[in-house]
Amino acid sequence: MLFPRRMRFIELTVLKNDIDAVIEYLGRRAEIQFSHDAQSVTSQNVSAVRNLVEILKNALEYLDDGASQYKCSQINDETDIPVMEEMYLAENICIAAEELKEREEDEAREKKRIQESINELKIFSDMNVPFCDFENLSYLTLRFGCIDPNDIGKLRESLGNRAAIIPLEGNRILAAASKKGRFALDAQLGLLSFTPVKIPKAFGSPCEMTEALREQSVINEKKLKEIKIEKEALTKKYAADIKKLFVSWKCALVIEEIKARFKATENIYNFSGWIPADILKRTVKDLCVITEDRIAVCSYKPHEVPSVKSGKEKVPVAVKHSAFVKGFEGVVFSYGAPLYGTIDPTALVAIFFTLMFGIMFGDMGQGLVLLIAGLMIKYSKKKLARFKKFSAPLISVSIASMIMGFLSGSVFANETLLTAPSRAITGLFTGEPRDRILQILPMAEHGGSITKLLYFFAFTVAIGVVINSLGLIINIVNCISFKKYEQAFFSKTGLAGLLMFWYAIFIAIKLITGGTLYSFDILGICVPLFFIIFGHVIWRIFSEKKFYMESGLFAFIMEGFVEILDTVSSYISNTASFLRVGAFALAHAVFSFIIFFFTDSLSGSGVTGAFSAALIMLTGNAIIIVLEGLIVAIQVMRLQYYEFFNKFFVETGVEFAPFRFQHKE
Repeated sequence: MLFPRRMRFIELTVLKNDIDAVIEYLGRRAEIQFSHDAQSVTSQNVSAVRNLVEILKNALEYLDDGASQYKCSQINDETDIPVMEEMYLAENICIAAEELKEREEDEAREKKRIQESINELKIFSDMNVPFCDFENLSYLTLRFGCIDPNDIGKLRESLGNRAAIIPLEGNRILAAASKKGRFALDAQLGLLSFTPVKIPKAFGSPCEMTEALREQSVINEKKLKEIKIEKEALTKKYAADIKKLFVSWKCALVIEEIKARFKATENIYNFSGWIPADILKRTVKDLCVITEDRIAVCSYKPHEVPSVKSGKEKVPVAVKHSAFVKGFEGVVFSYGAPLYGTIDPTALVAIFFTLMFGIMFGDMGQGLVLLIAGLMIKYSKKKLARFKKFSAPLISVSIASMIMGFLSGSVFANETLLTAPSRAITGLFTGEPRDRILQILPMAEHGGSITKLLYFFAFTVAIGVVINSLGLIINIVNCISFKKYEQAFFSKTGLAGLLMFWYAIFIAIKLITGGTLYSFDILGICVPLFFIIFGHVIWRIFSEKKFYMESGLFAFIMEGFVEILDTVSSYISNTASFLRVGAFALAHAVFSFIIFFFTDSLSGSGVTGAFSAALIMLTGNAIIIVLEGLIVAIQVMRLQYYEFFNKFFVETGVEFAPFRFQHKE
């Protein structure tokens, strides 16, 4: 489409009992962008549903060990809003999962405690004395625990010969003192970072205690295995249900969050938004069916909306393109959305991007690699699926590259594979068979003539003339549609600038072809320049408004002189920039020729030479495809942005962003 889709502003009044179904329909169809006047509010319903979603998420993560189901559990077109029975099911599943999780965590903690106790007992493995005997010593006081190893020296120094300090494994110590010396021992230990470890009284010797703990460990492992079996059974029984419930309640959460933003009374909800005009009737009809005609809809054209008339709000821009053109929307919208009511340049961008990329990257084999990559991305359902929006541009530029490669006779930088068909075609149409249909490099076998190369560069400049002209025409049409007649007719990007540009191109062609300049040719340049400089004055006179030279006559003349220089230099640079298309095409041809020259020279030098030739061929083509392909894409983008968009993209619009349930990465 040449223009964006027409938009309508609608206000809807819906009963409380119907609001969920209405929002569900709008979210599935992704047809309305809610207006900005709605405020973000957190209601009790939102909090309750959000808590349930979080509980379901935790249950799904626990049952799925790694949460692969949670990660892929996203709202889609098949998602249903949960009903009351599903709420009870969700609660029962969450309770069962939570109880099982708590049991598993308790047993895991018990397993850790048993293992730590066994490790503690290794310190006393050589002692065959029951622990309880330590407490019954009448002449000795023992203290067992943890201390900072750096404090052991201080402890020994402070206690002297009143106690014996025995370092054990890790940061543990065993301190022994007489019954009389226990007060000094406890006092010094209290001053340092000593943590006592209680020695259990219910066990005998360390060996006996270790054996008992190992028996507990076996029982613990058995319980953990039983829990694992229960978990697998619960997962098998409810995994599909909990995944469905999780997504359904996420959908319900979205609906509650949307409802919280709407104006509402006890029984009625009122909200508004933007919708494409071409689907308005069908949407209203569907909503009437859903609500059984219990709905009120008011529709307004953009110029009837107060916020648009006052300039506080821009009308969102929605576009509708074919699959080929749609792939290039990113090129346009990354620069900025076109203003509503202006020409949508996406179709022109798609054509010129494909054409210029093909010219600069002409090779049948390398283009085939890009084509295969584009098809893989297009039909991929896994890792490459995220790049699917780039498949159409990649396929289109690859086809253009293959066509240019066929014309220039290049297949993976090989210059001989297409010789036979090229000679057949050129012989049929020209009567003079040639090795290539299009000769870019001035080769010796053709007398080294650069005439054809100059013609090729002239062709690329002609592309620049067309693109620049279309940019100016788009700006003129846009200005007229917004009634900005002064800019449309008297600016350097308006009609005056376009006429000057075209006549300058006419004079250049005349001089190149040996024509003669006449006096009216000077007028053909000067008259448009006159209107560019004095257009503001002429327009104010025409519209019966007074003209003021705010900075005086001299400043006005200097501004006009600068305007002339800027206009002339900008048009020259904008046109000359397209010489880079020919320059990159020539560079591509030179690089391909170098690869072909070395591979052809080495291929007849035995096994080593053939291996070297194959290596050069593979490496060279890989470098061209990756590095030069990226550079060419950047250059094409640059030409679109700076030589085309800046002619008419004086103000950007707002992209249409409809409310939708589908998850977006």
